[in-house]
Amino acid sequence: MERGSGFSFMKYGTAVSLAMVLLAYWFRPPGDSRLDDRLDTVLSSLLRAESKVGINNARPRVAIGLGGCVDILVDGVRLLNKIGLPPTDQPLHHDYIENADQLAQSFAYFFVPGAAAERFVMNNTLFSQLVETSRELPGNRWSIGGNAPVMAGRMATEGCDVLLGGSFSPDFADVLSQHITVAGNVVEEPDIHLILEYPSGATWGQYTARRANRYIVHSDDHNPYLAALEDFEDKLQDFHPDLLVMGGLQMMDSFPFQQGERKNLLSRLGNLLSSSSPRTGVHFEMASFVDEGLMGDLLRLVLPNADSLGMNEQELPNLLSLLRGSNVTVLSDPNPRVATVLDQMRELYRLVNQRYRDANEDSGVDANAASAKGRPLSRLHVHTLAFQAMIVTRGSQWKNTMSAVAKASLTANRHVCGSPDIDPSKARLIMDESFSVSRQEGSQRIPLEETRPVSCWDEDDYEICVAPNLVCTDVYQTAGGGDNISAAGLVLQI
Repeated sequence: MERGSGFSFMKYGTAVSLAMVLLAYWFRPPGDSRLDDRLDTVLSSLLRAESKVGINNARPRVAIGLGGCVDILVDGVRLLNKIGLPPTDQPLHHDYIENADQLAQSFAYFFVPGAAAERFVMNNTLFSQLVETSRELPGNRWSIGGNAPVMAGRMATEGCDVLLGGSFSPDFADVLSQHITVAGNVVEEPDIHLILEYPSGATWGQYTARRANRYIVHSDDHNPYLAALEDFEDKLQDFHPDLLVMGGLQMMDSFPFQQGERKNLLSRLGNLLSSSSPRTGVHFEMASFVDEGLMGDLLRLVLPNADSLGMNEQELPNLLSLLRGSNVTVLSDPNPRVATVLDQMRELYRLVNQRYRDANEDSGVDANAASAKGRPLSRLHVHTLAFQAMIVTRGSQWKNTMSAVAKASLTANRHVCGSPDIDPSKARLIMDESFSVSRQEGSQRIPLEETRPVSCWDEDDYEICVAPNLVCTDVYQTAGGGDNISAAGLVLQI
């Protein structure tokens, strides 16, 4: 997690990135292809788009919940080999992990397509073995983890003052930015999450990963209970945030709650969100959910109180399937085309806002009235390996969409490569040279213009912006990528 002032990071990080573009140009070996020139131009153009707007002197105030943990990052294949777990001959999906065979099957299921996944381990003995072995693996790294702390770190770095809801150990709190205030109980031992990372092309037995990603396992018994909620709610009264961000609820996924326990917790959270000032934006960050009961509770109690949603290419079709009345989609195309994602985003935007209107009409309330229940969806951000896409309602409080999408794209590279300075020799473009705005026949195609790589246009009552990613080819860390990307995109829109 990044620390310290975000202003100097942006000021000097952008300048150094521009310098690296120039150095790469002058010292490029003869014979390099036109693609290198194209990449340099796209990078320079994205940096200019990002720098068009910035943080004012008054630091935006952002409240982020809930939870946190310590991540141990290891090479996933090396860990499984170290504990003597052979590659399975039957990749399978499991909602949770009860034994080593299920771990092997689940890991293989997501490893081949390179899809991110997170699973709860019910077997304490197995999880303890994984943790102890991870501690001994050469090259393991420890970092602050959890959606809320990671997003808080990015937003503090980018120039925000943050109220972070979570129960942390004293050592945990000591490494947070000075611009982060913690609301929550002190715990002696933080929960540990294991991040099994793997690069593109990694092999495990007969399996080969098609893209870099991570498989996360945990046996968390603090975060599912939203232990910091009460203290977070108390401190929120005097904090007066410009933006309220909620994430980390996947810790509840497949957790063995008592009857009615989870619903009561989410009802309390929903009440907190619904009581927020209309002037405060509310963002919900999606995650890897497979528990349909939990998803149903989120759709009823949490999502109606958010006007902004963030998610990746796996979480988008999953949420959309639930809104259509179908089942959870465990695995979707990890490399979807732009047109496919945009069509899914339009449908999600339409369905969420239709539910908002229907809920108020059923209560006899005008959806446009101040007394309307919940919030209409006015911002939707989807991040994929190849590109960023965003829908923002025209006239809404969300501003600077073009610059925000550019910043999200650049942040993807900065985080995954582990450096604020983007080195074009360690990046590539995988987005097509042109894309269709929809899968419908006869749809417009938009070329990727190197000097204006962020494409924006109006439809219905919203604006759509799409930007290519500079995909990192020298991966340092994929875990936390979505949280960093979403947080960076939000910063310029508050």
